[in-house]
Amino acid sequence: MPFSESCRDCPRLARFLDEVRAQHPDYHARPVSPFGAKKPSLLIVGLAPGMHGANRSGRPFTGDFAGILLYQTLHKFGFASAPVSVDRKDGLQLHDCRITNAVKCLPPQNKPETAEIKCCNHYLADELKALPKGTVILALGTVAHQAVLMATGEKRSAHAFAHAARHDLAGGLILVDSYHCSRYNTQTRRLTPAMFERVFTDILKILKRRPAA
Repeated sequence: MPFSESCRDCPRLARFLDEVRAQHPDYHARPVSPFGAKKPSLLIVGLAPGMHGANRSGRPFTGDFAGILLYQTLHKFGFASAPVSVDRKDGLQLHDCRITNAVKCLPPQNKPETAEIKCCNHYLADELKALPKGTVILALGTVAHQAVLMATGEKRSAHAFAHAARHDLAGGLILVDSYHCSRYNTQTRRLTPAMFERVFTDILKILKRRPAA
């Protein structure tokens, strides 16, 4: 079944979004669609929409703290037309890149339950099946990493999450890991801009591309 912003397959998440929409009638407050190129060389997989970010704006990593470092870096490396993403109508475009989430709905406390990750995984699996051989998948955090493995039928034991790690998957896809660019990780310096940029430098080498001018 194709992805729809009307999806209500996870009862807890559907009820929570109903509550959020009542409290914030101007928010998107529905499942958030992927954003970017349909056949990208780079697919970025996050965890789930943030309350006042993608859940408000309707576009992944748009309008929240986690998007600050992500879009700055995407722009620096030639994957985005601008370094700031504030609204889904701001004209920003992704170049040869697509952003999605392991879970398409805002979860309470930003913590989806295991059953919800599994329920939503067929959408991610459909996205991955459509990717050309040689596409790089950048997983932001452990949950995204594990969701990619689930969607591709790979064993967790064969691909342990580690920042900047590379995993060659069946079908010619390449999974690269990074710590999530969340407020907590960046403010505690678990993930620094330099660390994040090194991951993108590695991705460009895999794709055999030069940095943007």
